[in-house]
Amino acid sequence: MIVVTGATGFIGSAIVWELNQRGITDILCVDSVPSQARPGILDKRKFNSFMRHTEFLDYLAKKPTENIEWIIHMGACSSTTEMDVDFLYRNNTLYTQKLFEYCRDNDARFIYASSGACYGDGQQGFDDQTSPELLKPLNPYGDSKLNFDQWVLEQKDFPPFWMGLRFFNVYGPNEYYKKDMSSVVFKAYRQIKVNGSLKLFRSHNPDYKDGEQLRDFVYVKDITRWISEIMDGKGFSGIFNMGYGQARSWLDLARQVFSEMNKDMKIDWIDVPEDIRPRYQYFTEAKMERFLSQGFSQPQWRLEDGITDYIQYLDKEDPFL
Repeated sequence: MIVVTGATGFIGSAIVWELNQRGITDILCVDSVPSQARPGILDKRKFNSFMRHTEFLDYLAKKPTENIEWIIHMGACSSTTEMDVDFLYRNNTLYTQKLFEYCRDNDARFIYASSGACYGDGQQGFDDQTSPELLKPLNPYGDSKLNFDQWVLEQKDFPPFWMGLRFFNVYGPNEYYKKDMSSVVFKAYRQIKVNGSLKLFRSHNPDYKDGEQLRDFVYVKDITRWISEIMDGKGFSGIFNMGYGQARSWLDLARQVFSEMNKDMKIDWIDVPEDIRPRYQYFTEAKMERFLSQGFSQPQWRLEDGITDYIQYLDKEDPFL
């Protein structure tokens, strides 16, 4: 059996889709939010059962007879504006530790979501070989992810296989319940649909013109394919970046969304709010060489192609994978 946590979230539900594409249905879906509360997210998916995340820990404590081969742990509070440090520690760091320990003690393999937020403002670069001790996230969410990365590297005993994935700016179908944390591609589509224009932050850094702030955007179908390849036996244990590997500008993104929607580009420039200005990132770019050197496929969805594919979903009455 394969366990997917965060299964009613964005990347978790996309992983269930990927597993179904491969004919795998022996899946236990776990999340803090039941699927009924997020209509559409798992309606087309095939899986054995759903369990609340608190119930799941009790289930594991009873050492069930079912053979859990993999725990793919995508469940977390992903809000970069969450300021409750104790909640983030319990929900993101401690919960992940408990799942890691279960896999270690029961010969199961473990994949977990780390985050590109671990790199903070990027002063130390975006290399997954950089010591976690040198990294300084810009928010408590990033701290909660980095804290687990530091903890796991201090362990002496491990599951038979484990991999932490530092996701960069993931976008694509099924992100619709992320609210403020949804991608700018999704926000752009909705804004353009309603107003014919898109709001983008002005630059407050003299090294970047308005709209030329850079991000590493990675399409969710690259993410799920790579996870499938991990499960097929590629890669070795450790913490790795998962991005496209090439930074692109907000204007690149906007241009493609407007083009796909057959609209003239109209940008409404707004200031970065004062409270987040000190934490605003002007550049992210995942170093992907170490991950790809293990025989994984190259990223297949450049920004333009990913947006084209994504908008085909957004234009449907049922936009879910």
